[in-house]
Amino acid sequence: MVRYLAIGAIFVGTTGLSSALEPGKKPNTPKQPWSDYVVHDGTRPTPEKVKTNGAVVVAPPADAVVLFDGKNSDAFTSGWKVKDGILVASKGDAKSKQEFGDCQLHIEWRIPAERKVKNQQGGNSGVFLMDRYEVQVQESHTNVTYADGQAGAIYGQTPPQVNASAPQGEWQSYDILFTAPRYDGEKLVSPAYVTVVHNGVVIQNHTLIHGPTTYKQVAKYPAKHPLKAPIRLQWHGDPIEYRNIWVREIK
Repeated sequence: MVRYLAIGAIFVGTTGLSSALEPGKKPNTPKQPWSDYVVHDGTRPTPEKVKTNGAVVVAPPADAVVLFDGKNSDAFTSGWKVKDGILVASKGDAKSKQEFGDCQLHIEWRIPAERKVKNQQGGNSGVFLMDRYEVQVQESHTNVTYADGQAGAIYGQTPPQVNASAPQGEWQSYDILFTAPRYDGEKLVSPAYVTVVHNGVVIQNHTLIHGPTTYKQVAKYPAKHPLKAPIRLQWHGDPIEYRNIWVREIK
């Protein structure tokens, strides 16, 4: 998720905690109140791998808002380039001009085969619902990282139930059902929930989202929240490729 941070492997006292976010190491981050682990815990078990056939390609239905169909990036505020019908991540995040609340999102993505990937570097992006709730995009077929930072994780919160990642260089798909949080004035009435289907496999099943995505911190909901917000694709320094992006508003 978070970019351009130089993180050293500094151990803190005799606690066994490390400032590094590395597989197999427990970082010096706060404990998640909803789990037995700290945020970005490298000792958290990684999900079981499930072999898939890669992306499940779904054409947009008649009532869908098409954000990208291979022609141009006009539906986004960014200057991401379109090459051979593919939207390629480049400098800056890409935000949809239209805003959404409850929605169904289909998106296909690919980590270029030639990219050198290690941990969170080289194959990293993210799909942000309402501009603040991230479903992680990551090379997780062979690359090992902390469980709440792998592909399909609610970043920094909940790992996927299983690892349905396809090999690097192959197209993958997310089908996402998102329920926005409900507020009564400045009081949270109901949190956000998300279901994620990765390459045809359910990996998040009506998962409670504990608040907007954070880095090295425990997520929590703010006092104020919009009814709708853009869908944001993250630029993490890596040229992740996207295609066939569409959204249906759920009423």
